[in-house]
Amino acid sequence: MKSHFYSLKPRVISLRKSGKTYGEIIKLIGENIPKSTLSDWCSKIYLTSNEKQIIDKKIKENCKKGMEIARIINKRRRGEYLKSIIDRNQHLSKILDDVNVAKVTLSILYLGEGSKNIKRSSLCFGNSDPFVIDLFLNLIRKCYKVDEKKFRCTILCRADQDIINLEKFWQKVTKIAKSQFYRTRVDSRTIGKPSKNLNYKGVCRIDYFSADIFLDLMQIPKTIHKMGL
Repeated sequence: MKSHFYSLKPRVISLRKSGKTYGEIIKLIGENIPKSTLSDWCSKIYLTSNEKQIIDKKIKENCKKGMEIARIINKRRRGEYLKSIIDRNQHLSKILDDVNVAKVTLSILYLGEGSKNIKRSSLCFGNSDPFVIDLFLNLIRKCYKVDEKKFRCTILCRADQDIINLEKFWQKVTKIAKSQFYRTRVDSRTIGKPSKNLNYKGVCRIDYFSADIFLDLMQIPKTIHKMGL
């Protein structure tokens, strides 16, 4: 086998001199010669500056193609993986139709993201993710007979953000009237510091004045835990 490979050496050297990469040489010869062998055969070849540039350019182009192929493959695999997650949880899509399940979900969500100040005796929930805010509001509207006029919103943002657009954005997400939005608060620590995340919409804080709902949500997780969770 080695002698067979060795007989190809003159052609390999000729192809290398013409500016072919090792990958191209292997394809043209039709033999799976180890690249270490090709490198050894071609180690003493003198290449002009132009020939080196041609080979380097091809290597870079092949690397870019390889990276692009890898990116496409990884994107497809990730898409398939995410779809598998959706499929295996599809049966849970109607679970929140049960008000008791919805209330437990709301209480756990509030336990993680809401204010637990007992002295305040009202709800205060904030997040920068529109999905989380929307989920919270949908759940509280489903679980309790809320008075929409008792909602208040406050937007906390960075100094270089467009306040008017932010207010319109959160009014659309929350479906709460503009008149129930407090004045937007700008974080003074961000003055002179450009925002890096252009998709950041600030933090939306929801206040709802109801001691009864607040105490109810605070008690649910304790009751579940006490019963042996």
